[in-house]
Amino acid sequence: MPVYAIGDLQGCFDQLEKLLNEVAFDADRDRLWFVGDLVNRGPKSLQTLRFIKSLGEHAVSVLGNHDLSLLAIAAGHVRKRRRDTVDDVLQAHDREELLDWLRNRPLLHHDTDLGYTMIHAGLPPQWDLATARACAEEVETALRGDDYGNFLAHMYGDEPRRWSDELRGWERLRFITNCLTRLRYCDTEGRLHLHSAGAPGSQPAPFVPWFDVPGRASSASRIVFGHWSSLGAYTAPGIFCVDSGCLWGGQLSALRLDGTPTWTSIQCPQHLPIDK
Repeated sequence: MPVYAIGDLQGCFDQLEKLLNEVAFDADRDRLWFVGDLVNRGPKSLQTLRFIKSLGEHAVSVLGNHDLSLLAIAAGHVRKRRRDTVDDVLQAHDREELLDWLRNRPLLHHDTDLGYTMIHAGLPPQWDLATARACAEEVETALRGDDYGNFLAHMYGDEPRRWSDELRGWERLRFITNCLTRLRYCDTEGRLHLHSAGAPGSQPAPFVPWFDVPGRASSASRIVFGHWSSLGAYTAPGIFCVDSGCLWGGQLSALRLDGTPTWTSIQCPQHLPIDK
């Protein structure tokens, strides 16, 4: 059964259709993994959500920061920003059904048979796979509960910056969320740096890409992620970034995970100026 991991879509539904045609996607046979950020900034968030939801068990998607932002906007906890393009979802007749489906997506997906783990962004160096899975489940429980709005109200913020087993309450959930949906850089002690989005080499000292921290506890795992368009389609031992900047006029990429990893990419029109 072919399994394809696909980079950040952010509402670029037409490009998704083109990419699926390129790999001859068969909805009755193949399986798609989406690394999150299904919505926002691109032109067709509503169509994207409806399509992926319609795939049922043939698709799995983890939550990205833009997906969480949509949930927070819908719940009234943050204001829609100038570049946000989620009105089509917010005004849809099936809005509540789609939002309920979205908030029930995982933050981490692990496939034992394939030997891959998918997240949206990154892992702090202190977490092995078991810890990462347990931490993701904590946030998933908060999002899936009746009081999920309370989580969304406390989700935003850059603190705490370093992991501790002693973290509790909103600080603990916020740190976990920031790692899984926002992280690109940290230092060798695991202090998060959440505001540099450029390619490696552009970040301030002493920060490094999260996957380059020496002695990282998750180094034995094979991790598929997105969230880093300036890194692009990137592979290193155990590391696979599939965000190749579709929204910014780059490419939309699919990485086939069954068997030898194989890339397929298409060129994309630019929907936003590259001044992020």
